[in-house]
Amino acid sequence: MVIGETIKLSVNTIRENKLRAILTLAGITIGVFSIIAIMTLLDALQAGIEGGLSQLGSNSFQVQKFPAMNFGDPHSQAKYRNRQDITYEQGLRLIEKATLPKYISLEYWKGGKTFKYGQEATNPNMQLCGGQPGFLPCNTYTIKSGRMFTDNEISSSANVTVIGMEVVNKLFPKLDPIGKKIILDKNEFTVIGILEGKGESFGQSQDGFAIIPITRMIEIYGSTRYSLNIAIQAPSKAAYDDTVEQVISIMRIVRHDKPGEDNSFEIFSNESLINSVNSFTKYFKYGAGFISFIALLAAGIGIMNIMLVSVTERTREIGIRKAIGAKSSNILTQFLVEAIILCQIGGIAGILLGVTAGNLLGLYLKSKVVVPIDWVIIGIVICSIVGVVFGVYPAYKAAKLNPIDALRYE
Repeated sequence: MVIGETIKLSVNTIRENKLRAILTLAGITIGVFSIIAIMTLLDALQAGIEGGLSQLGSNSFQVQKFPAMNFGDPHSQAKYRNRQDITYEQGLRLIEKATLPKYISLEYWKGGKTFKYGQEATNPNMQLCGGQPGFLPCNTYTIKSGRMFTDNEISSSANVTVIGMEVVNKLFPKLDPIGKKIILDKNEFTVIGILEGKGESFGQSQDGFAIIPITRMIEIYGSTRYSLNIAIQAPSKAAYDDTVEQVISIMRIVRHDKPGEDNSFEIFSNESLINSVNSFTKYFKYGAGFISFIALLAAGIGIMNIMLVSVTERTREIGIRKAIGAKSSNILTQFLVEAIILCQIGGIAGILLGVTAGNLLGLYLKSKVVVPIDWVIIGIVICSIVGVVFGVYPAYKAAKLNPIDALRYE
């Protein structure tokens, strides 16, 4: 009952002093807004990045020369560049010796290509991939119409291709591409299949490419100065770790890695990529948290100053309340509750504005809409702590006023 009256009195006091309350709210709102907006944006970007990285099939991983993500210094980057390329022959030996993988796809990628059909042409930003039938399950692609090329077509280096939906939309807006002959970087191929569209991920199209038999790719671009990617799918989640270990052992043998030396290749999966992103973005979160802490500290000092002014202005009111029976604990509770209510109102406003602003920026960058529940809870708790910490001294000062002196105050 006493707490209810205290809250009611505090709310009425805030209403009667709107300008002072607004100035107090502005500080705490800006502080909470900064941390929530930054954390919302980072979570939205991280969700988008994770969605973009989750391109491998279930229980799948890849072997390649370079790490998928490298935040190291120039020395570490030079180490990766100096590695020997993963060759087609090494990929074939892996296929021959590995017994655990369900699918293996040797992949050879070239970017910045132009595709043509008649008078229609794509922008010079298409990807051309030499691959194998295992490309589909290892990379979570499916055939929308037509078919994938066969092992026989790989053996004969056939001029056949399967194209993504972005290529279809640009070259065949009103035609069925199946059976049509198109030019892929100055070479003619017959379209035998269309891949189901996957759309954009983090602003990048996943459908702007064509895949041809890897043997034909090597004939066109040569067998030197390139490094294969090898996509591998384990037969089950239970066999995943054993499959990875077997592939690593075979690759070390075929690439002549000496005992005790690091692998001369990289193994990555969806999980490892996401872990790399998480470890990278956490430093941004630490920095954002520190900056926001400074903003909240400044806001807390502002609240304490305004509450001290409020105590001075209401000295006579405090004296009257004490004269009619109010205890020091009642005065202390009133000013403390008032500070906490101000912080909570400002905090909720900052949370709403921060989540909205962070998601608007995320949508602009074509990321997902997220609500960082953990940081929302942290924001509310921080606001309560700020209200208590910076409201205690003004409330204590008000509670210790002598009622006689307070009544005489002009």
